[in-house]
Amino acid sequence: MDLQLDGKIAAVTGGSIGIGRAIAENLATEGCKVAICARDKQRLDNAAAAIQQRTGQEILSIAADLTRPEDAQAFIDGTVEHFGRLDILVNNAGAAPGGVLEGLSEEDWEAALGLKFMGYVRCTRYAVPHMRKQGGGRIVNLIGNDGIKHSYWEVAPGAANAAGQNFTISIAAQYGRENITVCAVNPGPVRTERWDGLVRAMSRDMKITYEEADQLAPRAIPLGRIAECDEVANLVTYLASPLAHFVNGTMIEIDGGQQKPLMDMLRDR
Repeated sequence: MDLQLDGKIAAVTGGSIGIGRAIAENLATEGCKVAICARDKQRLDNAAAAIQQRTGQEILSIAADLTRPEDAQAFIDGTVEHFGRLDILVNNAGAAPGGVLEGLSEEDWEAALGLKFMGYVRCTRYAVPHMRKQGGGRIVNLIGNDGIKHSYWEVAPGAANAAGQNFTISIAAQYGRENITVCAVNPGPVRTERWDGLVRAMSRDMKITYEEADQLAPRAIPLGRIAECDEVANLVTYLASPLAHFVNGTMIEIDGGQQKPLMDMLRDR
């Protein structure tokens, strides 16, 4: 299937590792020129070089801390200045700390909302004028299914994700009339570089072994495993393409049919 992405310009936040890197590489494979950002400049530059070598497409790396509005603007404006336009924005950067309420500090809550939610708001705010000027664009927000399928151990990520989901639907209604369409992808657990750390935190907070914690997510999923980065990236790449431009104000879960929150699995084990 031709996704009609050849020559499109995409910006992917959090593009140096994990899901973001997989999305950037998929978009480049389909013919996009891609700008990626992350806070770690060395890792970001290494990722850009590797993706460019594999795909033959130009990959622009711009170091940015999206908790800073000026960095978010520099990333978006720098992408447009370099490539001339911005067709696709994929908001992906950021993770919120897991844990139960009594274990979360004020700083944890600020981190959850300051990057995972406000980073999306900032990049979108700076992208919309460019997309409006050129006659349209596409925004895909990577959020997370714990904004819908609640879990008390993920109360901070769930709050940030619920805010992101509301934001997605709201701006889709606002900007669709200007041919700027917006949708969200809500992954369940995904095997990224963060997975080991999450398992260790669950083990600590729930007072269970690492092995027990590692099996909580797969036990909550009918397919018996967690997602791989490429599976999420494949969905995002299609949704970012002109073929899916009419998918507006929609949220799609990619979680293998997960029904129970992780805490229910722990209670029932």
